[in-house]
Amino acid sequence: MMTPELFIAARAAEAIKALYGADVEPGKLQVSVTRKEFEGDFTLIVFPLLRLSGTAPEKTGAAIGDWLVANVPEISGYNCVKGFLNILFSNLYWNELFREIALAEDFGMLPSTGKNIMVEFSSPNTNKPLHLGHIRNNLLGDSVSRLLKASGNNVIKTTLVNDRGIHICKSMLAWQKVGGGATPESSGKKGDHLVGDMYVAFNDIYKKEVDSLVESGMDPELAKKEAPCLKEAHEMLRKWEAGDEEVRSLWATMNKWVLDGFDETYRALGIEFDKVYYESQTYLLGKSLVQKGLDMGVFVRDPDGSVWCDLTADGLDRKLLIRSDGTSVYITQDLGTAERRFAEYDLDSHVYVVGDEQNYHFQVLKLILGKLGFPWADNIFHLSYGMVELPEGKMKSREGTVVDADDLIQKMYLEAKATSDESGKLADMSEEEKERLYRMIGLGALKYFIIKVDPKKTMLFDPKESIDFNGNTGPFIQYTHARIRSILRKASGKGMSWSAASLPQVGFSPKETRLVKLLNAYPSKVAEGAAAYSPAVIANYAYDVAKEFNQYYHETPILKEDDKNLLEMRLVLIDTISSVLRSAMGILGIELPERM
Repeated sequence: MMTPELFIAARAAEAIKALYGADVEPGKLQVSVTRKEFEGDFTLIVFPLLRLSGTAPEKTGAAIGDWLVANVPEISGYNCVKGFLNILFSNLYWNELFREIALAEDFGMLPSTGKNIMVEFSSPNTNKPLHLGHIRNNLLGDSVSRLLKASGNNVIKTTLVNDRGIHICKSMLAWQKVGGGATPESSGKKGDHLVGDMYVAFNDIYKKEVDSLVESGMDPELAKKEAPCLKEAHEMLRKWEAGDEEVRSLWATMNKWVLDGFDETYRALGIEFDKVYYESQTYLLGKSLVQKGLDMGVFVRDPDGSVWCDLTADGLDRKLLIRSDGTSVYITQDLGTAERRFAEYDLDSHVYVVGDEQNYHFQVLKLILGKLGFPWADNIFHLSYGMVELPEGKMKSREGTVVDADDLIQKMYLEAKATSDESGKLADMSEEEKERLYRMIGLGALKYFIIKVDPKKTMLFDPKESIDFNGNTGPFIQYTHARIRSILRKASGKGMSWSAASLPQVGFSPKETRLVKLLNAYPSKVAEGAAAYSPAVIANYAYDVAKEFNQYYHETPILKEDDKNLLEMRLVLIDTISSVLRSAMGILGIELPERM
């Protein structure tokens, strides 16, 4: 399908050849959407053509405009403002363009690029349940993956579960001390919640021990290091790394509780992964790269045996890779996993969806991989996003003040149920249909409210605001889709039929032209969003389409139209709008109901 910009450029190139005898590549002509304060659909910038015409901008624009109107039936008029030729399309063009859009299969989905892109997101610790911060990470990662796929890429969704380390041992130790042998079955709690409670319990034990040591006269900073429970946790980690059977057995049991809990939350969010990595299986990766770096002279070994990469020449500092006791640090693992993934999946690029507090980490990762000679180092992208805050402030995991993901999903369901029941429009639905609708609306509200914000921005989440059926919300777009489907059901019930394949030529109203323009912009919005790794582009596009439809609906009594050709066009138009809304919201992982 040729875009309006390309159509005008191609015809303008013909005009330039006819008028000035010059061959101009259409792709080099500058065409853009006409600014709202001027009359026109698209604008050709004339200034670069003055060397060919040898006349003033207005005269050059008028000459090209006259030729286009005389020779191109799809162009009905023009006006020239200085060096800007504003072109108006004829009704013929809008009919042809709309027909192409309505008939296109998978409209908006871009051709295959042949590129393999891995997107890593979620990557939780197995010492606590997922919370609101994780929800933003998961929704961003999932929607970016869908967006990159829609733009023609082969996408591999992956997560790295942080299932080892001191934080895991803290939960394990607390379970031994105060857990009383509790299991998910005996406690009636999801496994990730039970282990998260143990993490909070450890912090309570730790605080009491630190306070006791300080009361006995110990320096507060020293007391934080000498607390008995912290030393026990470190000893447990040492035993884990040494392969102690008892510690490993407890670790495997508690990790399974958590992973089972995570899977339940992922299912509720509609999240799936193509590949799951575990830190317990990857934490030793990268050590061979350290030796490679030493051999290349990229890394240096200090007298105490530790290995470093000096990044001071790059405006950073020295980065530790191997401790003096021979153990690796987190970035060493990331070096190793990156090398393995690019080789295993023949990746063209790798996107890490991680909060902006890790900006420095990924800056260092790319630098070191580049110094090690990996040509794909520049194809690593850190999708850095801001934190989610609540009206009552920031969340703290160790103090148990986070907003739990499961609780939030349930709260959104209840908000959706209350709001829907108040409308009184669901009386003829079965209870099963209602339950599915409540969850669809609640989850749609949550996803849309978070995704519509540019990833780089810190955001404030308000459940009540997100569930509003008016304004820039998921439920508003869901309701718009349901309204369209209701109109189409009524039309079908009255024996009306419509087909894009047999669309008659009709006159488009300004609102209908505006809707066709908006629909036509969908592929470019997919490309724009993918290039910026920003599903917010798609979210706000969907809102613009829904808003424009609702204005059209209130001004146009669709089913009362007497002209059969016009009626059929309008039914195809709103059917196409509903299809584009489903596609756009599908990129965000949001379902649209047939009824609300």
